[in-house]
Amino acid sequence: MSCFARRACLTKVRQFSAVAGFTGAVGNTPLVRPRDPREPPHSCSTILGKAEFQNPGGSVKDRAAVGVLKPGGTVVEGTAGNTGIGLAHVCRDKGYKCVIFMPDTQSQEKIDLLRMLGAEVHAVPAVAYENPKNYNHLARDYAKSLDNAIWTDQFDNTANANAHYRTTGPEIWEQVNGKLDAFVCATGTGGTLAGVGRYLKEKSNGKTQVWLADPPGSVLTSYVSSGGKLVERSGSSITEGIGQGRITNNLGTFVDDLDGAFTVPDEKSIAMLYELLDSAGIYLGASSALNVVAAVELAQKLGKGSTVVTVLCDGAYRYQSRLFSKKWIESKGLTSAIPEHLKKYTVLP
Repeated sequence: MSCFARRACLTKVRQFSAVAGFTGAVGNTPLVRPRDPREPPHSCSTILGKAEFQNPGGSVKDRAAVGVLKPGGTVVEGTAGNTGIGLAHVCRDKGYKCVIFMPDTQSQEKIDLLRMLGAEVHAVPAVAYENPKNYNHLARDYAKSLDNAIWTDQFDNTANANAHYRTTGPEIWEQVNGKLDAFVCATGTGGTLAGVGRYLKEKSNGKTQVWLADPPGSVLTSYVSSGGKLVERSGSSITEGIGQGRITNNLGTFVDDLDGAFTVPDEKSIAMLYELLDSAGIYLGASSALNVVAAVELAQKLGKGSTVVTVLCDGAYRYQSRLFSKKWIESKGLTSAIPEHLKKYTVLP
C-alpha cells in the first residue's frame, strides 16, 4: 500500500458568502491530501491535490473559460473538451452562443455534455497542429466567418495563464501557508503550469521547484530535457487534453523556468486511478491520476518530509465508458497494469 490510504483529508479553504452565478463559483477549491494521517510521518512525503473537479463546471478549465472570455454574440473555441464545457457553462450564464470544435477521439461523455449545455459541437478528425484542418484552426476560421464572434484561443491566449497566476497560484500558496517544496502537473494549453508556476516561483523567491509531467506521445519532456529541442510527436496516451507537440504561447511564458520534466507511462496512470478510487474514494480522470503519480515520484526525488502539490483536473465521469470498460482497457493493453484486487471496478463491458 502506498501513502494513498483509506480516507482523504481536506485542507482548510476560506469561507465566502453567496456568489453571483456560475462565474462567481469558480475557484477557491480545497487541497486534498489522499492519505491517512494516522500513518507514521516518515512513511512518505505530503502529497496535496488541488481539487479542481469541485469547480461548478467540473474541471480546472472553468478558470481558463472565465479568464479568456470576452463579451460577444458567439464564442468559438477549439478544445479537447473541458475548456469547452467551462465556456458552455459561462455562455449559458451570460447569454452567449457557444460553438465548439474538438477532435473526434475525445470521450462521448464530453461531447454529450457540451450539447446538453446548448453548445454547437463539431467533432472533427484528429490531425496535427500543422495541418490546416486541425480543430484549433477550424475554430479560428469559423469565428472569422461570423459577425460578432470571438475565438477564445485557449492555447495561445495568455489570459489563460494569467487567470491561474491571479487565482490558482495564490490559493495554493495560502493553503500551504507558504511552505511548498514543489508543484508538478501535466499540461495541454500550458495555462495552469505557467500561471501557477510563475506565481509560486515569485512568492518563494525561486525556492519552490516547478516540474512538468508528460503523458506518452508528448514532446515536452524531451524539449525541457534537451534544453529546447523540439522533436516530432509520436505515440499516444489514454489521457485526454494533456500533452503537446509544440510550445504554446501560454507555456512559452514559463517553460525556461521549469526545474525539470518527466514522462509518466499509461500503466502507472491507470493503476493510480483505480487505487485512488479504492483507497480514498476519489473518482478522477486519467490526467489527474497521472498528476498524482508525478507528485509521488517527485516527492521521492526530493526526499522524505517534502511537500508537493499537483492538480486534480476533473472527475472520471467524463471518461467512465472507457476507463472502466473491460474491452477498452484490454484494447489499450492495460489489463495487467491494474492490480488484481482493483479489477472489481472494471464493471463495464
